[in-house]
Amino acid sequence: MAEPLATVDQMIEFSVAELASGDGRRIGALVRSLANRWPDDKALLIAFALTSAAGLTADFLRSGPGDGSPERAYKLAALVAADVLAVESLGQSPVRGRHLLQFWRRVDPYFLNL
Repeated sequence: MAEPLATVDQMIEFSVAELASGDGRRIGALVRSLANRWPDDKALLIAFALTSAAGLTADFLRSGPGDGSPERAYKLAALVAADVLAVESLGQSPVRGRHLLQFWRRVDPYFLNL
């Protein structure tokens, strides 16, 4: 497992690149990609990275027309946080990326189908 600060920086950088692409498929797969790339890190880092990336992307887009990516990232972050809470209620703590992937396969495939 990487050092937390370095990990979150990498997650934010990856998220900004995906959001900035404007590609709906890449943005739709973003949460799943984060969980797959960092399966052993705390799942709330995914929500934090999405929120941070949304803020950064919104700042970049203020000078021109936006494509809705920051708003979508904020919504995705909220859904991830809700899934973390759901997994915690099942007794898993801390929730890691791999736990989210398992939860999505068994209970709620939303992020697997984006």
